[in-house]
Amino acid sequence: MTELRNVELDAQRFRLRILVVAAVVFAAFCLVLARLVFLQVVRHEDLAEQAESNRTAVVPIVPNRGLILDRNGVVLATNYAAYTLEITPSRVADLDETIEALGQVIDIHLRDKRRFRRLMDESRGFESLPIRTRLTDEEVARFAAQRYRFPGVDVKARLFRNYPLGEVGSHAIGYIGRINQTEKARIQDSEDEANYRGTEYIGKLGIEQSFETQLHGTTGVEQMETSAGGRAVRRLDSFPATPGQTVTLSLDIKLQKLIEDLYGERRGALVAIDPRNGEILALVSKPTFDPNLFVEGIDVENWNALNNSLDKPLLNRALRGTYPPGSTYKPFMGMAALETGKRTPGAVTMDNGSWTFGGHTFRSHGDHGLGAVDMHRSIVQSSNVYYYQLANDMGVDAMHDFMKPLGFGQITGIDLNGEVRGVLPSQAWKRDAYRRPEQKKWYAGETISLGIGQGYNNFTMLQLALATATLVNGGVQHRPHLGMATMDAVTREPRSIEQAPSVNLGYKPSNVEVIKRAMVAVTQSGTSTRVFAGARYLSGGKTGTAQAVTIGQKEKYNAAKMEERQRDHALYIAFAPAEEPRIAIAAIVENAGFGAAHAAPIVRRAFDYWLLGEYPSEEDIAAVRKGQAAAPIGKPRPVDEVPLSAAP
Repeated sequence: MTELRNVELDAQRFRLRILVVAAVVFAAFCLVLARLVFLQVVRHEDLAEQAESNRTAVVPIVPNRGLILDRNGVVLATNYAAYTLEITPSRVADLDETIEALGQVIDIHLRDKRRFRRLMDESRGFESLPIRTRLTDEEVARFAAQRYRFPGVDVKARLFRNYPLGEVGSHAIGYIGRINQTEKARIQDSEDEANYRGTEYIGKLGIEQSFETQLHGTTGVEQMETSAGGRAVRRLDSFPATPGQTVTLSLDIKLQKLIEDLYGERRGALVAIDPRNGEILALVSKPTFDPNLFVEGIDVENWNALNNSLDKPLLNRALRGTYPPGSTYKPFMGMAALETGKRTPGAVTMDNGSWTFGGHTFRSHGDHGLGAVDMHRSIVQSSNVYYYQLANDMGVDAMHDFMKPLGFGQITGIDLNGEVRGVLPSQAWKRDAYRRPEQKKWYAGETISLGIGQGYNNFTMLQLALATATLVNGGVQHRPHLGMATMDAVTREPRSIEQAPSVNLGYKPSNVEVIKRAMVAVTQSGTSTRVFAGARYLSGGKTGTAQAVTIGQKEKYNAAKMEERQRDHALYIAFAPAEEPRIAIAAIVENAGFGAAHAAPIVRRAFDYWLLGEYPSEEDIAAVRKGQAAAPIGKPRPVDEVPLSAAP
């Protein structure tokens, strides 16, 4: 009996264990089922999307960058195809060993390796990355013979930016370069982030920078199927890139090159504007530089040569170089006097060669002076005394208020980045510019030298050219610009770039004519008569000489005793033809001396080119470069017959 009872108890315990195990199994099954329901039903869409993402990758297709043309269709910036040696890291077993082996077949420098590593850090493993660019045909053939040794390595054709004319117009055209960390951060914070995926280059200077949006184009994409290891298996879909737009500039690049050739080795700047619409015809800054050096990243040697040069070739003097305007300021002072009623055209001032104010003697034309001077003669003969007295009568703030709308000391709004404001002085300006109380005060004696374009006055050649264009256009001002039109790369449809509306400064036509007649007389009987002798058009102008360093009151200027960079600057402003001006120019030749000897001859040749279609002879160009020319010498050549690439 006892044994039977024990058997029943064992059976009950066994059944209990079976039930517990069954319950545990059932609970586990329920958990698995619940998880499956959660994954298959609740998270179906999310997980399906993740699975698809792991299976596919989106590879950007970088668009071809748009071209830059001058007003006549000459190509200033283009792209060309070249072979590159590229590695797809995900398809290479040992990257370091592969690069080392490649170096035995094709020259791979340390700089190439560093660039490749940087690109690899910024890209995904299935992208093809260049380890060497611009391979020669011999290098391509050498690699092709041993291609079997290098899985994941291939030679591809890529587009590179090129500036066919090299240094010509480099400050205006600018250049592209590799995107740096600052630019990358800015792009990531903008709406353009997706459009710059895969893009390695961006506009750094000039038109390349200011028209980056139009030139860049729209990035396309390729949808690739990838393996679990990230290898590209096949292409699933593709959306082609849209090339950048072609940008047409108002520059005449042959005129630009001519002017740069006329400067030679001298430093300076020149801006030529069409007064009727604000188009920049030439924007010269000398010396120049070769923008091709920057495309793939400039090497240390070339960078040091450019950056450390005393001549500052990277400085855009037309936009960022500021200079006293010297006597080229006098026509604008004359216009201010007429418009404000401080002078009439016939009012006479006695010029005895100097003028004393507050115990300080301001010199003019030596001891003899010019005698009785009215406004016309004050401009033609460049009387300093006339404008000393006029400045004193007007006062600094009245001069400031008249000159400001002309663009002096202001940002002109040109479609290039980086222009500086310069200095158009006023009492308020001085209070803000200086810290010490005694420095903030404006002294009456400081006003006098402003009348002849000296003192605190410091302007760019762009501002001086714009003011000249505005004055000779009857006071109607057009915003200066280089961009004229864009062309869609797909439809080939040109579209004019909309410009800001003109501004009428409200000058009296009779007052404008007084100043223009005086400036015309400068070329007929004044300081630039010899330069414009024989010209088959009538032009107006004004020479100027501006101090580079201050000369003591009792000292006399002697260029022979001064270092070259301390000598006076030579300036000239001009317009032509006199009746209906189509071109206005402001030019400076640094440390060259008299404007009539160095700046005016350059302007004369520019006018002959633009108005007559004449290109100076080689001997004439050589003479102008040395400052030994007045009117052109030798037989001029038709512009159309002079190749753009020809050296003078």
